[in-house]
Parts: sequence; C-alpha cells; structure tokens
Amino acid sequence: MTEFRRPIFATALARLQEPRRRIQVLYGPRQSGKTTVARQLTEGYMGPTHYGSADDPALRDAAWLETQWEIARGLAGSSNTALLVIDEIQKVERWSEVVKRLWDEDTRKRVPLKVLLLGSAALLVQRGLSESLAGRFELLRVPHWSLVEMREAFGFGVDDLIFFGGYPGAVDLIGDQPRWAAYIRDSIIETSLSRDVLLLTRVDKPALMRSLLRLACDYSGQIVSYQKLTGQLQDAGNTTTVAHYLDLLAGAGLVTGLERFSPSMVRRRRSSPKLLALNNALISAGSGLTLQEARADPALWGRLVESAIGAHLLSWGGTEVTYWRDGAFEVDFVLSAGRKLLAIEVKSARRRDSLAGMERFRASHPRARALLVGADGVPIETFLATSPDRWLEGQGV
Repeated sequence: MTEFRRPIFATALARLQEPRRRIQVLYGPRQSGKTTVARQLTEGYMGPTHYGSADDPALRDAAWLETQWEIARGLAGSSNTALLVIDEIQKVERWSEVVKRLWDEDTRKRVPLKVLLLGSAALLVQRGLSESLAGRFELLRVPHWSLVEMREAFGFGVDDLIFFGGYPGAVDLIGDQPRWAAYIRDSIIETSLSRDVLLLTRVDKPALMRSLLRLACDYSGQIVSYQKLTGQLQDAGNTTTVAHYLDLLAGAGLVTGLERFSPSMVRRRRSSPKLLALNNALISAGSGLTLQEARADPALWGRLVESAIGAHLLSWGGTEVTYWRDGAFEVDFVLSAGRKLLAIEVKSARRRDSLAGMERFRASHPRARALLVGADGVPIETFLATSPDRWLEGQGV
C-alpha cells in the first residue's frame, strides 16, 4: 500500500519550491503527522535536504541549532537550493532569536537555503514567531486527522471517528480496547502534558492542570462557568489560573473552551466557556466503554457527536467558532468570518426537538444563516466530510 499523504503535504511542498524564500512553519498537536509530512517533504523536495530533531533534551541550545544550520548551508551551492528541516523547534532555548540571526545572514549573503520548522506546542511556536520573526514566515497548521483522511487511509466509518478520534498511530490498537485506551493516556495525553506543556512553560499546579483536563473531557460539549470548574477541581486555584491552564491545554491540542458569541469582545472574554475535547479519543479513552457500549448510551453518544462536530469546526482555522446562549435559549456553535454568520445546531438522534434557540438567535442576528446537523438535517457523516467554510459560504454538499 502506498503511504498516505495528507493534503497539507502538497501545500507545503508547493510553498517550499516557490522562488521566494520564506520560513515555513508546520505546527499542530502531537501525533497529527507533522514528522511524517516533513519526512515526505524531504523525499519529495528537488534538492539536497538536512533534517534535525530537538526532541532530545540534551540538544536544546543555540549551538546545536547553529550546527544544523551550518550543515544545511554546506549542502547549498550555486545550483542547489538546500532545505533545512528542524523538528520540535520550540524546545531549543531562544530558538526564534537564533533563527532570525541566521536567516538574516543568509538573506544578506544570498545563501540558497530554505527552512521548514516543526513544532508541537502551538502557543509557544506562535509566541516565538511574533517576538522575532515577523514578516519572515508563513504558518501551515497541521490539525488532527479528519473523517475523510481516516477513511481513505484506514477505512474508518463515521462512528469510528466519533468514538476513536483521529489519531493514526492508535488505529492498529482499536481491536484491543484496554490497550488502545492506555496508548491514548500514556503516549498522547501524558506526553503532551509532560513534554509540550509542563517542561516548557511555568505551571505552578500541575495536578490542577491534569484535573482540569479530565474534567474538560468529562464535560465536553457543555457550558461550564469558571466558578463551577474551580469548585469541582480538587486543588482549586482562582478562576484566572484555571482560564490560563485551559489556554495551555488548547495550545497542546487537547481541550479548549469556546467563548460565547457576542459583538462585544469584552463580554466574550468574561463568558463561561463551552468545554470541548479537540479529539474524541481523549473522551472515549477515559470512559472505559467500547464503541458498541457508547453507541447504546444516547446521552454519551450525543456528547461525542457534538464534540466531534466542534473539533471538526476548529480544525480548519480561518473561521471563528463560538457558541451562543441567552437565558434558556442556546445554539451549539456559531461560525463566523467577516460579515458571514452561520448558526449550527447538532442533533444526534432522530427526534423533533425544538429549535427555539436557533430561532431566537436569528431573530437578533438577521443576517445569520442556520444549519441543522443530524436528525432531519445534514447527515453527520456528510458534515464531517465537508470543510466548514463551504457551509459558511452556503456551498455545502
């Protein structure tokens, strides 16, 4: 079988082969396939390449990064534009300052060297870029695998994605539920926490962060106030700390808290978050249930479906995803870009529940379009196989 190539591969390769030099940055959560894409790029690139990984703790200094750069410079020549790939760049101390200096040297001397940087912790990567590399880079986000990708590579159906999520490295373990769940906990959750958050950012209460992650998975798809979150955590800090930790977990690609839709940004920041796991495997691995058992539990399956829809919306980028609530009225997701506005309601069961929340939202936001997913609306599988921007533009299939 030919190795599966994600669509991001073609985009990255095309950018690297453009005449103009820009630093390309691939970033995304662990086990989304960044390293595989980078390896495929080095194989597909028309020219000499050099790959270095900063995943080893002993290699996190400027001297190591400078050495990798010099090796790549040596591969470049008058007729060869070399490619340098650095994996886990955020683990190199003061990496952005070093990259800026070396990149600017090459620009002045017209060294034919292109650079591809990979990072797991989105917040840290973006912070380094904004501090030192403004105007020198382009971002390429590598999201969790979609239904279409999991179906093409592994034969996944929609129920498989909703329960097992989009981690390709765990696919061969799904026939052994305890082993699959252990892999998700140990190789993804714990590794993301210990190596992408706790080791690289000051976290005064790591036990609080772990408890927050578990709680966010348990409440995925639900709106929970920061006060309630703080009250349910065993080592309760203040609400500011909890909000900060939730941002760090989002940066690691684990869970996030959606803001409430409002024209006022101040009101959005003060709103209770709608918790959302960014990959459903994080929920299922902690449930202790099989796919069949979860499918037979309407309440749990409904949460999984809504979480899968939310994660799908967030994975694409370029559009803002929020929720809306006004008293007892609620809309599951609001998708917005510029003046375009789309209200999305998710129904996992075929029952004619009231859509009063949707009606109230459109009454106060007349330009908004409405979309029902599941039940008598767009089939869940169809929605998960279509990019959200098509629904926003009214071009869904």
